[in-house]
Amino acid sequence: QAQLVESGGGLVQSGGSLRLSCAASGFDLVYYGVGWFRQAPGKEREGVSCMSSSDNTTYYAGFAKGRFTISKDNAKNTVYLQMNNLVPEDTTVYYCAADYFYSTIQTMCGAGTRVPYRGMDYWGRGTQVTVSS
Repeated sequence: QAQLVESGGGLVQSGGSLRLSCAASGFDLVYYGVGWFRQAPGKEREGVSCMSSSDNTTYYAGFAKGRFTISKDNAKNTVYLQMNNLVPEDTTVYYCAADYFYSTIQTMCGAGTRVPYRGMDYWGRGTQVTVSS
């Protein structure tokens, strides 16, 4: 069964770091655009960072620039999100997703619009990140 499974979330103090992992099984991530998203209770899901399948071009939401880094290990079929200088406002559930027929990574990440939630091929179930002040 094809799926994405996130891990690496947890509790960290403000200013700390976490590295999230998203392991794919049943399909090859090398052919998919991939991304990290987050959703706080009562809010819409928002894109954090996305990476293209073709040349690993990346996109970051404004709040993620300079603090978060997306990367991919094709040998491990895993996507990562390194998060540094975390602040309490980063507290929420983080999800990874993969899409084969995405148009652009900006669109995939919902830049300037909504995340195309139903258009993604795969979603993980999420991992909780909690940043204490």
